[in-house]
Amino acid sequence: MFSHGIMPPLMFFGMICFMLVGFPVAFSLAAVGLMFGALGVMTGHFDWVFLQALPLRFHGIISNDLLLAIPFFTFMGAILERCGLAEDLLEGTGKLFGGIPGGLAYAVIVVGAILGAITGTVAASVIAMGVISLPIMQRYGYDMRLATGVIAASGTITQLIPPSLVLVVLADQLGRSVGDMYLGAIGPSLLQVGIFILYIVFLSIVKPQTMPPLPPEARGEIGWPLIRQVLWGMVPSIVLIFLVLGTIFMGLATPTEAGAMGAVGALVLAALHRRLTWPLVDQGMRSTMRITSMVVFILIGSTVFSLVFQGMDGSRWIEHMLINLPGGQTGFLIFVNIFVFFLAFFLDFFEIAFIVVPLLAPVATKLDIDLIWFGVLLCVNMQTSFMHPPFGFALFYLRGIAPPEVKSSDIYMGAIPWVFMQLILVAIVIFWPASVTYWLDKGPKVDPSKVEIRIEMPGLGGGGLPGLDSPGGLPGLTPPPGLAPPPGLAPPPAPSR
Repeated sequence: MFSHGIMPPLMFFGMICFMLVGFPVAFSLAAVGLMFGALGVMTGHFDWVFLQALPLRFHGIISNDLLLAIPFFTFMGAILERCGLAEDLLEGTGKLFGGIPGGLAYAVIVVGAILGAITGTVAASVIAMGVISLPIMQRYGYDMRLATGVIAASGTITQLIPPSLVLVVLADQLGRSVGDMYLGAIGPSLLQVGIFILYIVFLSIVKPQTMPPLPPEARGEIGWPLIRQVLWGMVPSIVLIFLVLGTIFMGLATPTEAGAMGAVGALVLAALHRRLTWPLVDQGMRSTMRITSMVVFILIGSTVFSLVFQGMDGSRWIEHMLINLPGGQTGFLIFVNIFVFFLAFFLDFFEIAFIVVPLLAPVATKLDIDLIWFGVLLCVNMQTSFMHPPFGFALFYLRGIAPPEVKSSDIYMGAIPWVFMQLILVAIVIFWPASVTYWLDKGPKVDPSKVEIRIEMPGLGGGGLPGLDSPGGLPGLTPPPGLAPPPGLAPPPAPSR
């Protein structure tokens, strides 16, 4: 006989089994939800009336204006991926840094951060930098594990640097402002770039032979043509970054409006690079359509699953299991991040955000954890879903564009040090929440216990309540016999006979 205690874990593990079989995630979620809903109705553990809320939930997903930011940012990234911006940036910065050991690796990290701030998609960054920089690194003697690792890792920075799609989705699932989520991600983004650069500095000292400098004939002279090339890549990018992020931070535009401006800005940049063609726009629209459709169907499937799961008292099961973990907030965060890290071996960030985050957010709220901190922390963790085997998408993208002589083992082994660096950042954010919250607008603090309420009505005398303590009070408002007036409030004089 089923009990309330066993149904939620059965439903959760049933969902995992469906996904491991390889059935599409959106349909797996909906199928598990409906199947356990029917099972719960038959066993008396689920009220079918819950299912009447599904049409309203579907309508809420389709009419959510915030989610419009996803197709806008996706289209912007798809256009910029093909407009030649990455080529200009990588070629110029590669020549600037090329004279020192690891110069190309520094260039890849810096350009990866810039592309992350203007494209918002991992695929665009990894593919663009892999196509351009991997053959050059291969030609001039870079260790292949280092080369593939730095390209894949610098591409995954995109997931953390605003305007990341992951942050938009997490803000929606946690019920928080996208602008605050973007502000909270600034500190970890800079820390991640700094950790990557320090690792290259360390290797350039310990193993300089793995990353030799470019020969003079490959670098050329650092003169005005080279500087103009770097500026041509940098300045329009900075303008677009301000257009997208600056308007959000300043409160001039919503994320959806900023995404629309970013999409227009991407078309303008493509035109400046003389690559704005109809095939380019067509490819961008097709890519946007596929990703947006996937997100919407996963959302619909996850809302079916979560509705039945909540009806089975699944939230109480999760809360009971997690809220009593030893260590309080820190113990909860460590457990959750280990759990999400292993889930990322099998699920991508959309699936984790739509399935797992809504189950964890109520527990985080009960433990008095700032949800912006919590969301950015999960975003830092979910970077690893692109990097570690067997389903790291950044590794798949890199394998698809790498020359045949680059071994798959080099790609996978090269990713391992960078995964550890991402986990170091997870630990930093857990034990140093100010790395996230420092950037948020705190505003003035108000102590509710010290708030004094006064009601003033012009024309009726003093600042107290009319008719009780004002000379011009309304007649006839005397307290009933035997009822003393409140302290400090004298009754009005008795009317003269």
